Amino acid sequence: MNDLFRKAVRGEPVDRPPVWMMRQAGRYLPEYREIRESHSFQEAISTPDIATEISLQPYERFQPDGVVMYSDILTVLEPLGFSYHIESGVGPVIENPVSSPADTHREIGDVREQLWYVGELIERLTATLGDEAAVLGFAGGPFTLAAYACEGSTSRSFMAVRRLRAEAPAAFERLLDAFTDVLIEYCQYQEDAGADVIQLFDTYAGLLSPTDYAEYIVPRHQRILDAVDVPTIVFVRNMSGNLELLADSGADVVSLDWTVNIDTARDQLGDVAIQGNLDPALLYGDPETVRERTREVIDAAGDTGHILNLGHGVDRNTPVENVAAFFETAKESR
Repeated sequence: MNDLFRKAVRGEPVDRPPVWMMRQAGRYLPEYREIRESHSFQEAISTPDIATEISLQPYERFQPDGVVMYSDILTVLEPLGFSYHIESGVGPVIENPVSSPADTHREIGDVREQLWYVGELIERLTATLGDEAAVLGFAGGPFTLAAYACEGSTSRSFMAVRRLRAEAPAAFERLLDAFTDVLIEYCQYQEDAGADVIQLFDTYAGLLSPTDYAEYIVPRHQRILDAVDVPTIVFVRNMSGNLELLADSGADVVSLDWTVNIDTARDQLGDVAIQGNLDPALLYGDPETVRERTREVIDAAGDTGHILNLGHGVDRNTPVENVAAFFETAKESR
């Protein structure tokens, strides 16, 4: 792993923050769009040659300190018997969503056999990058995956899973447990394949009340993150005011969305390392504005225990020159 990344995860002082971007391998890059003209999304993520090339595209351009594997949080639906596809203009569509409490009884298939391509991708990235950059694996969180499985597609409110929580709490917990169990196996598989760091994206768990989050989510995050020995990062949107619940997960790093003030986060989280949190929309400004606002994030975070990132994934139409300005500012901030 990149030594700068290792120090930041441990909360040690660094000359500059290590930097990477959530969703950094993706649609804002013309070379990525060129590949996707010939390959569907699911073909791209499940073909190690293609996924390796895509994962390394931003590294070749910007030399980030972390390279995130090109994959999707929904891959772990497969070992639980769910089928999905990506529909243009709609996003992920679950073909056999949960339709009743009885559908929450799920048998786990062979994670390593069914998701073999993820392990091979990580092995290739590790062999290519060595100690030059951290190889980041990731997984969706149990609530977010359950939300998709119940809704059948993306949603603003994910009311279907929240309704399941109210009408059939035992089934709700059973579904969360099924995803927790498969995620433990999946994260362990990524670690064994060579991932230096694993990030857990439970993006939509912030839709729950703090009471429900503490009861249903925190213990399951703890189980998942305790199951691996590599450093871990947890990310949940809309947790301003409840950051201690993220720290309770036991993750080494708490990733902050752009709605959180870093000074406030430091007060609430204490010595826990942080990641973030430039608003991705600011990358639509001119390059000098990007540099100015990025420096503000770096200055606010201080020189200890900070990984520079966005507060969410980079948007598909972001100008490449502004992404370059973001990375350059990080590297010039010694």
